Amino acid sequence: MKRFAFYGRVSTEDQQDPESSKGWQLSRSHALIDPVGGVVVAEYFDIGRSRSLPWKRRPEAASLLDALARPDRGFEAVVIGEPARAFYGNQFGLTFPVFVHYGVELWVPEVGGAIDPGSDAHDLVMSLYGGMSKGERNRIKIRVRAAMAAQARTEGRFLGGRPPYGYRLADVGPHPNPGKAAVGQRLHRLAPDPDAAPVVRRIFDEYLAGRGLYAIAEGLTRDGIACPSAHDRARNPHRQGLAWSKMAVRTILANPRYTGRQVWNRQRRDEVLLDVDDVALGQVSKMRWNDEDAWIVSEALTHEPLVPDEQFRAARTLAAAGRRRPVVRKPRPTSQPFALHGLVVCALCQRKMQGSANHGRAHYRCRYPSEYAMANELDHPKNVYVREDQILRPLDGWLAQVFDPCQLDSTLDALEAAASSTDDAGQAKGRAARRRLTECDARLARYRAALEAGTDPAVVSAWIAEVQAERLAAEVELEQSTGQRDKRMTRDQLAALVSGLGDLLGVLATAAPEDKAEVYRKLGLRLTYDPARRVVTVESHLGPGSSGALPRGPQPSGGPTASTIEAPGSEAVGESQCRRGDLNPHALAGTSPSS
Repeated sequence: MKRFAFYGRVSTEDQQDPESSKGWQLSRSHALIDPVGGVVVAEYFDIGRSRSLPWKRRPEAASLLDALARPDRGFEAVVIGEPARAFYGNQFGLTFPVFVHYGVELWVPEVGGAIDPGSDAHDLVMSLYGGMSKGERNRIKIRVRAAMAAQARTEGRFLGGRPPYGYRLADVGPHPNPGKAAVGQRLHRLAPDPDAAPVVRRIFDEYLAGRGLYAIAEGLTRDGIACPSAHDRARNPHRQGLAWSKMAVRTILANPRYTGRQVWNRQRRDEVLLDVDDVALGQVSKMRWNDEDAWIVSEALTHEPLVPDEQFRAARTLAAAGRRRPVVRKPRPTSQPFALHGLVVCALCQRKMQGSANHGRAHYRCRYPSEYAMANELDHPKNVYVREDQILRPLDGWLAQVFDPCQLDSTLDALEAAASSTDDAGQAKGRAARRRLTECDARLARYRAALEAGTDPAVVSAWIAEVQAERLAAEVELEQSTGQRDKRMTRDQLAALVSGLGDLLGVLATAAPEDKAEVYRKLGLRLTYDPARRVVTVESHLGPGSSGALPRGPQPSGGPTASTIEAPGSEAVGESQCRRGDLNPHALAGTSPSS
């Protein structure tokens, strides 16, 4: 008896049934191995994974590759019922050597049994099927895009997706394809949303009246009008939906579908290499904007317009004129350099603080409009200041202590411990992501079963879209956790890096601010200022992608902790009002940014 592992794959892009697909692929496999007494003892079947993904990025295929390396794997060969579903392009040439290395046979019906590693004919057949698989996918893509372009241009058909803000979907009858109509699929069109449509008209009116994007967004937030993500929370669970932004206003002003015509192909999906240094990892899809001459616009009106053509063209002309007008840069009020430029972050809003010169001293400032603070439910003053000199003195002392040659071993121990804890956290995230992927696959299988049982296709489609969004987020988290583990530095690499930095720290005492800034950047410093406690927390991350934080233990002689710096000269200024009509807000007691 010969023990086999079965591998198969099914894509859900064209609503294939995973169970029936797995069944016929298993049937082909059994027809191949049963005459030789073969039995399938393990099954690996990827659901909803594109054939363009390499094996290492398909969960079940990656598990199969991991099993090949284990002596207790429990099988001597692998059988594939349909090689065109398993291999794409040159994937066979990148994968089969792994089977040969571990002495595991690979059986496919197209060669009548096991693939011979020394046979040019077998290699040619498998390469041919990989090319046919790639060609089939490209032909389907071309046909689908050509059909959608024709439907959008001549029929003005709504081709799916999220309706733009200001519209909702209205049913217009059964699908014209009899097969799709038989399973309950229907056509839809855009209809004005009674709550959001007036807001769209208001945005266009105010913009043409001379108000800027920021002023329009502030006015809508101030008037309590729900922003697009808050207006439709069911389709925007990934957004907070607390306030209008300039980008939301700009997007509405640039959307031609408000003129009553259907527009398609504003964006395209490009496939780019995941890692240019490792082509075998394959490609990922990126959405990118097309030029306006590539848009497909319906020849006639397809839904009720919210703004007339003239108003939309006037808004586009005004926006284009703003982009083309010459930009006059205001001279900087001071040429004073800032040693911590781009390194100081506000703990309240997690934004970088800007350099600001006040009374001849360097400060770092965080300005936050009160409207956005209220909308985002943040207790954030209008202005937050922290003095640079109050940070630099204890910072330089801490760095000198940490990178002292006598402290090298303890510093390396702390870096390794931090990297290990981060690696453990990454592995935990990876396991959690894999569990979510399994749960999503199970939910998708149930939803498709419900669809076959006669459940409303519109309802099931919404469920499937939600689960697919969760799967995508889990995939991204899984890739990130894997990438973090690959980027850990060895102790020798850390020692060489720290020893090299020791020479740089010698210049800090007398260095110019520009030189200090260069040293701090090489140290990977990040300083977080908490205005409530008036402390700055300092972290250092050494090396590309490393997660080794520097030691956080207390300094000798009862000083502040090694990674926490007190900032007594910092202030949070809430309102710029003065007593007795004074035009100098800093004259108020307790609100001086440089006291």
